Amino acid sequence: MYRRRTDGLWVASVSVGSYAARQRKVAYGRTRQEAQQALADALRAQRYGVLNPGPTQTVGELLTSWLEDTVRPAVRWSTFKSYQEIAEHHLMPRLGQIRLTALTPQHVQALLNEKARKRLSPRTVQYIRDVLRNALNKAMRWGLVIRNVAELVDVPRIPRAERITMDAEQARRFLEVVRGHDLEALYTVALAVGLRQGEALGLKWEDISFGKRTLTVRRALQRVSGKLTFVEPKSTTSRRTIPLPAVVIDALQRHREGQSERRYRPGPPWGGLVFTSSVGTPVNTRNLTRSYKTLLRKARLSPEIRFHDLRHSCASLLLAQGVSPRTIMETLGHSQIGLTLNTYAHVVPSLQRDAADVMDRLLS
Repeated sequence: MYRRRTDGLWVASVSVGSYAARQRKVAYGRTRQEAQQALADALRAQRYGVLNPGPTQTVGELLTSWLEDTVRPAVRWSTFKSYQEIAEHHLMPRLGQIRLTALTPQHVQALLNEKARKRLSPRTVQYIRDVLRNALNKAMRWGLVIRNVAELVDVPRIPRAERITMDAEQARRFLEVVRGHDLEALYTVALAVGLRQGEALGLKWEDISFGKRTLTVRRALQRVSGKLTFVEPKSTTSRRTIPLPAVVIDALQRHREGQSERRYRPGPPWGGLVFTSSVGTPVNTRNLTRSYKTLLRKARLSPEIRFHDLRHSCASLLLAQGVSPRTIMETLGHSQIGLTLNTYAHVVPSLQRDAADVMDRLLS
């Protein structure tokens, strides 16, 4: 049965149970369709034994408990902060006061449409939906809801970003320019083996084996609450050992010799860090960015090539030389080979052309 109250809310109700134990289920909504959906959800929850979160539990309360109990202990600080900012700045102001059981796809779609109208990037709008979807997935596992309404909405399509990378000639020109620079070895490591910036800045000399010619990623340097802090690598696959080419070995050996000459106190150079500032502290990433842009201009390269694009350049150069995607995946520390192939898909057409040429030589 459906009826509309004097305050405008719609009421949906139905009698359930045996004649001797008859109960009346009631649900509310701003529209008849919303009340109907809320009643269907309540009946389904009763059928499958889903916990009742109570009439006052809100989306905001779910987000708060999910962030503190699930997200904070499981992810890096930067990831937690990004989730928290999305929840506090975008989700809670619009959805926070809505009862968890009353949240509908229409609520979520209206929020995303509003954010898109405010000219947020498609990636940000999708990220807002993703954070809410993750929280509601946990609510489903906790037995608080029986469906994830964030799965049922449309999000803007994210255009594939065009990655700016160095080709072989540009990479050689860049390394010629950084030759003799205090951080020559840092740029060489980033370009030749594709380390992330934080991974490279977190290196200690104990992580490098000149005898085995390998480098092991054990930590990363990251800014946490305004302070540079050592954190765990991004994922389990990010913790890896990488064989080093001779160009990297040579640059690291010269760097170690120069660092030993500048050492101003006894003990391991600069607390064991490979790359430091001129006074022995961890490298400030803001200063590094300024220095890097200066070197790009000197090498007559596009200022749009970010430091992280050295990592992309490494992968593109390896793919172009026929190195297997599996090997590149392990070198970069990707978790899935699909991520490697999708990220560097712009190189694949040239590889396909090379494969066709090889087959032509074999069969002609």
